[in-house]
Amino acid sequence: MAALEASAERRVQRSFFSSFKSFFPFRTNNAQDEKLLSGVKVFPNPVVDQISLSYRLGKQSSVSIKVMDALGNEVMTLLNQELDAGPQNHVFETNNKLTNGFYFIRVSAGAETVVKRISVL
Repeated sequence: MAALEASAERRVQRSFFSSFKSFFPFRTNNAQDEKLLSGVKVFPNPVVDQISLSYRLGKQSSVSIKVMDALGNEVMTLLNQELDAGPQNHVFETNNKLTNGFYFIRVSAGAETVVKRISVL
């Protein structure tokens, strides 16, 4: 019974506070709503001959995907173009351009950057 009362109370609070949105033009500080680039995944890891990436863009943006060595030097550019909002999936052939070792995949969209470490065999 207490769970039902708590659930009903939360619904009343949500409807009460949601009615104020039209009166007060403030923005909530929800980091998830403001993220341009999220859910970046690089696979397989370790990499043999191709790199697969998946991520989500919060809005249309210019996206850059680069491979960096351990010193931060750019080894290759995989993508540099304007992409629409929504889920993104890419597969890149390395064509033996990467020697064995550790690298970093740097995915940039707008002012946001996500870096993932990969191992190349």
